Formats: sequence, structure tokens, C-alpha cells
Amino acid sequence: MATILILVGTESGNAQMVADALQPVLAGAGHAVDVTDKAATAADLQAHDVLLVVCATHGSGDIPTNILPLVEALHRDRPDLSGHRYGVIALGDMTYQDTFCGGGKKVDEALERCGAKRVGDRLEVDASEQPLPDEEALTWIEGWKTKV
Repeated sequence: MATILILVGTESGNAQMVADALQPVLAGAGHAVDVTDKAATAADLQAHDVLLVVCATHGSGDIPTNILPLVEALHRDRPDLSGHRYGVIALGDMTYQDTFCGGGKKVDEALERCGAKRVGDRLEVDASEQPLPDEEALTWIEGWKTKV
């Protein structure tokens, strides 16, 4: 089984709510799972072979403040993450079409540029359609957890 780090990028707590709902599901499938909203460098990722990013979007498609240092470090340092697999759950609001799920998309791009391999499709949760993002994420995780 995998050693999974759920990386939370949150402004209002919705991404944390999703991460907290997913942690027991992944652990119940036999994976070792940690959750953090404080990862700031690639070194913070090294103890895990799988990353699951749950990332909100704020402002004009911006990455939440708490996960921004990590994304900046990935862009700046370009660490070799080719030994990592990852998934992304991006939270957004389709009423902001040009920047919908921008935070999660940017984290996805940063991980890919460092050589990490995405497992499955990115889940994009639209707050204008789904006020409870954990419900959609719980459905998505059932398929994703079997691929890691």
C-alpha cells in the first residue's frame, strides 16, 4: 500500500473539510495517510510516495496562502519528483469561468513540471453546483484509491 500525504490548500476551510473526509477512506483501504496544510518545500514531501492535493481557489484564480510557499519552491527549485505519484482535487466556482479551479490547476502544473506522475483525472468541484465539496470528493476517491 501507499504512503500518502494529503496536501491542503485552503482559505475558508472547505479544502480542509474535504481532506478530513478523505483521510479515513484512504486509511481504511490500507494506505498510510498524513494530512498537512503546512508543507513549504519539496523536503516536506519526501517521506511519502503519493501526494493528494486538495486545493481551493481564491481571488483571481490564486493559490491559497498556506500552500503558496510550496508551489513557489517547486517552480524555483524544480526538485526531481519523478518518484512521486499524485492526484488533485481542485475547488472553485464556475461563476468565475476564467479562473475556475485556478489554484488546483496551478499546483497540478507545478507537480507535473517537477516530474511527478498524476494518477487519474483531476477532480474539479464547482461550488456553484455542489455546496458540499466533500460529497463529490468521496465519490471520486473510491476510484482513485484503487489506482495508487
